[in-house]
Amino acid sequence: MSTLVFVHGWSVTNTSTYGSLPEALRDRAAQAGSTLRVLDIHLSEYVTFDDAVGMDDIVRAFDHALRGLALPDARFDCITHSTGGPVVMAWLRAQREHPTLYAPIHLERVVMLAPAHFGSALATLGKSVVGRLKAWFDGVEPGQRILNWLELGSPESIAQNLDAIHGKDTALSGTYLFSLIGDRPDRRLYDVVNSYTGEDGSDGVVRLAAANLNATHCVLAQPGASATLSMTLTRAPRTAFKLLAGLSHSGSTQGIMGSEPPSPLTIDAVLRCLAVNSAAAYTALCQAFASENAQRDANRVEFEPALFSPRVHIHDPRSLMIFRLVDDRGEPLVTAQFQLTAGPDASTDHLPQGFMLDRQANSRSPATVAMFLNRAVLAGEAAILDPRDPHKTLRDPLQPHRPYGVRIEPIDVTGLIRHVVANTAHADDLLDALGPHETTIVDVVLSRRVAEGVFRLTQNLVAEDFHKPVPGADLA
Repeated sequence: MSTLVFVHGWSVTNTSTYGSLPEALRDRAAQAGSTLRVLDIHLSEYVTFDDAVGMDDIVRAFDHALRGLALPDARFDCITHSTGGPVVMAWLRAQREHPTLYAPIHLERVVMLAPAHFGSALATLGKSVVGRLKAWFDGVEPGQRILNWLELGSPESIAQNLDAIHGKDTALSGTYLFSLIGDRPDRRLYDVVNSYTGEDGSDGVVRLAAANLNATHCVLAQPGASATLSMTLTRAPRTAFKLLAGLSHSGSTQGIMGSEPPSPLTIDAVLRCLAVNSAAAYTALCQAFASENAQRDANRVEFEPALFSPRVHIHDPRSLMIFRLVDDRGEPLVTAQFQLTAGPDASTDHLPQGFMLDRQANSRSPATVAMFLNRAVLAGEAAILDPRDPHKTLRDPLQPHRPYGVRIEPIDVTGLIRHVVANTAHADDLLDALGPHETTIVDVVLSRRVAEGVFRLTQNLVAEDFHKPVPGADLA
């Protein structure tokens, strides 16, 4: 018998959030005979709606709960929803980093439905007055510490994802990771207070790119006194990522987990994941999912019913770029201006129209900004024909404006502590770091220049004023 643990997301206060998906999976697994074993199911009940509870607290409590399970072979599988994905990833990290403190239990397969690995643009609303009022009416606290984690560009989420990007492939040790997400919002759940609930490129809560562990770390470093930023790319170990067409984050009709009856797309995809039992099978499913995602991207037009004529949505592949600007001493450069450039002349005027969909600075780390980009606009695309009439064009061809680069303009270039204007090299193209439906963490590191005027020695024993020091040359 295989033990399957369900882990819910933020703000959940009732196990009804799982709907009838657990029973449907158990029944289908039983029907599969020898392919899958009968599932022993446990539903999580954990607290995110207490302002004192943080991610580390939940991870410790999760580990304690796992120790209470009677696991004959000390193994289990897991299905998560939304914030549940980061919770389990945090537990895997803690277990690896502190093996004597966490249970020696092996997690074989973790199927993450709409996981908020890189957070959600809606977290800022949960932290706002509107979010606090809703929590008050519901008789709970909003869960500020978890919302801090979920805010785009939070130090905690970045640290966890950088660990995954630079870490070992978990599949090599027999832990298989799967991220599944619906490819569009449920238009009936649109909230006029927050347009993110109807944002294309998301499932209404989590952006597709933010759910994908196939991420990239891009470092743009300024070596010494050079004005050129050198680019270094590190890509995460490959993980299985699947777009489920027509499904959304939640809701009884389109919800990836909450729909009733459960979506056949969800059930089939989850069972494909739970059937993986080797590195070879995992690689094959990664490739199959990638092929199916490409087919979905080729049929990206959605017609939303409207009063007079349907609204057209073109679901282009999008990229999430989380950029952090610091100097080589770790000082955040909050006032420096970050500019994207395009074309061989590295001009800010040549960026294609409509490439920037949203930008959001992190409230606790203002030098960290998340940018939501239309990658199809940046890369260029053929014309989009009307599926209803191939003689009609919904969108003309898009021309690329490559290469794309970065220009950093510090506010102080002449003071005692200064930084110089820096640009990416002409041979580097930022688009190479931006994958479709993927997140890229971009760290821009400028050289911190200290002028000799910060500290001087003098042999003049007559009192002299130095309240307006001459900066002088930079220290070697």
